[in-house]
Amino acid sequence: MNLRRLADLPLLLVAGLLVLPVLAVFASWLSWNAASGQILREMGATVLPDYALTSLVLCLAVGIGAAAVGTATAAAVTLFDFPGRRAFEWALLLPLAMPAYVVAYAYTDFLQFSGPLQTWMRSQFGLEGRVFPEVRNLPGAICVFVFSLYPYVYLLVRTALAERAAQLMEAARLLGAPLARRIRTVALPLARPAIMAGVALALMETLADFGVASYFGIQTFSAGIYKAWLAMDNRIAAAQLATVLLLVVAVLLALETRAQKRLRFTAGRARGGAEAQPVLLRGGRRLAAWALCAAPILFGFVLPVVFMLRPLAADWTVLPWDRFLQWSLNSLRLGALSAALAVATAVLLAYRLRRSPRGITRGVVQIAALGYAVPGAVLVVGLLLPVGWLQQAWPQSGVGYWMTATVLGIVWAYLVRFVSVALQSVQSGYARIPGSLDDSARMLGTSGPALLARVHWPLLKRSTAAAALLVFVDVMKELPATLVLRPFNSDTLAVVAYQLARDERLGEAALPSLALVLVGLVPVVLLSRTLRAAPVTALELAHP
Repeated sequence: MNLRRLADLPLLLVAGLLVLPVLAVFASWLSWNAASGQILREMGATVLPDYALTSLVLCLAVGIGAAAVGTATAAAVTLFDFPGRRAFEWALLLPLAMPAYVVAYAYTDFLQFSGPLQTWMRSQFGLEGRVFPEVRNLPGAICVFVFSLYPYVYLLVRTALAERAAQLMEAARLLGAPLARRIRTVALPLARPAIMAGVALALMETLADFGVASYFGIQTFSAGIYKAWLAMDNRIAAAQLATVLLLVVAVLLALETRAQKRLRFTAGRARGGAEAQPVLLRGGRRLAAWALCAAPILFGFVLPVVFMLRPLAADWTVLPWDRFLQWSLNSLRLGALSAALAVATAVLLAYRLRRSPRGITRGVVQIAALGYAVPGAVLVVGLLLPVGWLQQAWPQSGVGYWMTATVLGIVWAYLVRFVSVALQSVQSGYARIPGSLDDSARMLGTSGPALLARVHWPLLKRSTAAAALLVFVDVMKELPATLVLRPFNSDTLAVVAYQLARDERLGEAALPSLALVLVGLVPVVLLSRTLRAAPVTALELAHP
């Protein structure tokens, strides 16, 4: 019994490290007093209604837009056949490589008053003043999020429809149902759970965003948390806003989990009907399908890349090439360190779950799997709040220094968020290892750590490599936590792109932004290559 408890200590340590930031946010309410109540009342009378209304409008518009674009494009490439359909299947994934804040920088640089488009129109047509409305507002942010996040809906709906929609639509056609009715009464009901799951993922990303909201000056909860902490220097207000945001994300996560269960149920029943084929489109319908699939790719990937390439092509000498190498090295160092630690943690958890699937092991794995849903703003508050408490109670400890002046704080935040990514991949690798190998190894005298090193590890190399790659890319693109917790003089590509864009140096921001896009393309290409091999889960889509 004592040995078992000793073996559980690493699990309990991992669980504590992963859940502490969330517990610290909720623990802030334990210090409730008259001053805290006054702060909350002032927030309720001033900023909180704006945060709630703006976040609500943003989520409603992004949810409707992402659902419409993602569902329409998934239905087009799954239910219909037209020239170029195979190319559109993978090209519609390209916006996944574009962080939303990079898309915002690209469009702002091109469409703003001093941008090339309005400047050219004023010179060519003799116009004065602003030709187009300001892009940095709530409608502009909605467009950015829709074209950046629709792949969440597209890929899940595509997977759901590919399972059995073509077969059922063929059966409905044989019964005399017209095409419009087949789509309305057969395809869309089958895709409804996938639409809900994809929209929930898109909304979680929207609420967790800081780059677009801050750059466009939108009063969302995520931007409000940073403003309360950094501008107002009010930790209690930041913690209370983080609690509200975390509760909203928890509701979205519950909706996504419920939709995923319904999606697995409907998809698991797909059998037979191999003779059913997509409907062949001709004439105007074919042109409509091309336009429908090309528009999201154009607005979500092609145009932003072209806009960012413009300053590079115009004058290479003005770009910060000398500092670009240092920014890249900082990003690579943080990404490699976080990926190694995340994979090691994921292997430990997956191995313990395989060897001893007891309640405590399952609980720790579930805690780790929920990390991807925690917004970066909440992580910042959850990590710095207990640091402030410890620093006040024990000034000689130097906790604040270790958490903010070294990589400890930022790597901790990365692990809380991205261990779930590595765990998903490692568990997928373990699922392909039959349990009979473990029994045979034990009969030959191999057990414990030797079983992991000599039997499991050689079979897990591909899964762990994929896990390390996914965590590495996510760390490279992470902005909110990196912006606050990074060590001094350790700017990353994401942070520098944000700072240059905030200072209206959008031409210089193009270089680090394009580097992030190139890094993001790697998992997108891998995802597109494996689409035909297995269904896509929500977590795999959230971190492709």
